[in-house]
Amino acid sequence: MTKALSVDLRQRVVAAIDGGLSCRQAAERYGVSAASAIRWRTRLKEVGDIVPKRQGGDRKSQRIEAHSQLILDAVTAKPDITLAELRDLLKRRGISAGIASLWRFFQRRKITLKKRQRMD
Repeated sequence: MTKALSVDLRQRVVAAIDGGLSCRQAAERYGVSAASAIRWRTRLKEVGDIVPKRQGGDRKSQRIEAHSQLILDAVTAKPDITLAELRDLLKRRGISAGIASLWRFFQRRKITLKKRQRMD
């Protein structure tokens, strides 16, 4: 994942714009895209700062979280259920979920579903 450009660079670009350069000229002078210079200037006007927003993070977990009770009930009913079986159960109910999504669902709750070999 790329890293946000520094606040110092953003301040210099915005200062150049305030000093009379156009957004495109200031962007070219400091080696950034014109779109970035325009966004930074707009953000300064609207929000009052040019600090970069947070990057990354989970933005899709709410889809699986909406069905958390169904998932947890299925695990309670069958403690040795596999992620593939759980995915199929959700699919039969019209809910699309991947195995990785289910894995992260259980990881957030610190629930481990391990298959252990029987020791005879």
